[in-house]
Amino acid sequence: MSDRLYPQRPLIGASVAVFRDGKVLLAARVNTESAPIYSLPGGLVEIGETLEEAALREVMEEVGVTARIIGFAGHVEVIDRDPDGKVRRHFVVNAFAAEWVEGEPVTGPEAPHIQWVDPHAIGGIAVTKGLGAVLKKATTLIANSSR
Repeated sequence: MSDRLYPQRPLIGASVAVFRDGKVLLAARVNTESAPIYSLPGGLVEIGETLEEAALREVMEEVGVTARIIGFAGHVEVIDRDPDGKVRRHFVVNAFAAEWVEGEPVTGPEAPHIQWVDPHAIGGIAVTKGLGAVLKKATTLIANSSR
């Protein structure tokens, strides 16, 4: 059984909303079944890493992009229970807003689908719960950093 299933405590994750030319980079999760569900590139924080270090490492590992953190864009709690009510998964994902620095995004085992999208017009694609609120704050952080 995966150590991510039925954990003893919540698992800490970090993700990053990377912006380039007014668009944000989204990646589909590998465990989507029929249709891709998009979210921010990210993953679990490793021992000894800060949240920011984990977010930047994950975006590089997942999609091959280097970014610069602008600020904290919020967190999303993912709690999934089995039919008996036992916690199957529990993640606390900390999201950051960042500016693209270099690298063209590439698909891979953790992100089989990627795309740059207008953060104000994501209504046509399936996204993870809580992504809209995170993108709203991330978009504001990016806009304020340009002033």
